Amino acid sequence: MTDSKNTTAETNIVQAGIGIDPAHASVAPPIYLSSTYVWPNPTDKGAYDYGRTKNPNRDILAGALAELDGGAGAVVTSSGMAAIDLVLNLISADDLVIAPHDCYGGTHRLLTHRAKQGRIRVAFVDQTDAKALEAAMANKPALVMIETPSNPLMRVVDVAAICTAAKSAGAISVVDNTFLSPLRLKPLELGADIALQSTTKYINGHSDIIGGCVVAKSEDHVEQLTWWANAAGVTASAFDCHQTLRGLRTLALRLDAAESNARSIAKFLQGQPQVNAIHYPGLETDPGFALTQSQQSGPGAMVSFEIKGGLDAATAFCRSLEIFKLAASLGGVESLICLPETMTHAGMAESARREAGISESLLRLSVGIESESDLLADLSESFAAIS
Repeated sequence: MTDSKNTTAETNIVQAGIGIDPAHASVAPPIYLSSTYVWPNPTDKGAYDYGRTKNPNRDILAGALAELDGGAGAVVTSSGMAAIDLVLNLISADDLVIAPHDCYGGTHRLLTHRAKQGRIRVAFVDQTDAKALEAAMANKPALVMIETPSNPLMRVVDVAAICTAAKSAGAISVVDNTFLSPLRLKPLELGADIALQSTTKYINGHSDIIGGCVVAKSEDHVEQLTWWANAAGVTASAFDCHQTLRGLRTLALRLDAAESNARSIAKFLQGQPQVNAIHYPGLETDPGFALTQSQQSGPGAMVSFEIKGGLDAATAFCRSLEIFKLAASLGGVESLICLPETMTHAGMAESARREAGISESLLRLSVGIESESDLLADLSESFAAIS
């Protein structure tokens, strides 16, 4: 790999794994699909012995992601949810987990049901409320989860402050960085112990694999996470790692283009009479704007807004779009729209959705890299169709 001391992150992710093939000096790394490897003798295994435990493609991707985040190491998992569940193995039964009350629906579902199993205790807290957060920290959590910007309301929280509070409480701090990637937010530099994300999203960027990763600041956490990933069998496949590394190489270009489009769309939405509220921390009017400027290198490419007319209007708006596809994911080159009420957050109880501020008319956009003018025209025509 290129010497990262002298090159930028953008260069390093392009160069990851390039030209290191020991067999034929191929520029792109080959895919190692073997499930098992030959041992020299029964008591002396080589660098690789079994594909669940170690794989060359997974190691190249893990190395690139650990370097990008500035961590001691990384574990590449079969999904983003597997990454979150993996981290729970760092704490003991009945330990308290603090999580955002407005987190991703899948995260809320996992933590809620792990708590019902008696595996953990969980408290969902409005992390923008300093008093509520302080009260929660007084209960001595073992793990504090942070999601910023939140999914889907794009609320921004002070990562450094929460990580400091978590450390004082003796808790492990974990940041879900799926919405931004390490090119926009560096959780470990802000004091987090662990940064994780769904690599399905921006890291891969082409909506054709499922994956996740966990990057830890300490060697001890890396060792524990690696052991548990192997024991539980949640490591990613060679093919998915190969595809993800391929997608990673263009992350900087994709993110820049998508973010530029998102800024324009957010400004466009400000002028639409059918819109009740816009959630995008790249707007100066957004409550998270100042914090975004201080802890991120950009606001990202996710935008959400609330449309007048309730669920029926939101549904009609989704149906009238052509370029924006109705799908429950994000971070790909293509633009997507999602209705959290019936899609990504349907697994949350309605009371929990309302407490978090998720209304039935909230729409979430994952802005892609298509022509800005085409995206604006698609949205404009859809507003006209429901007016």
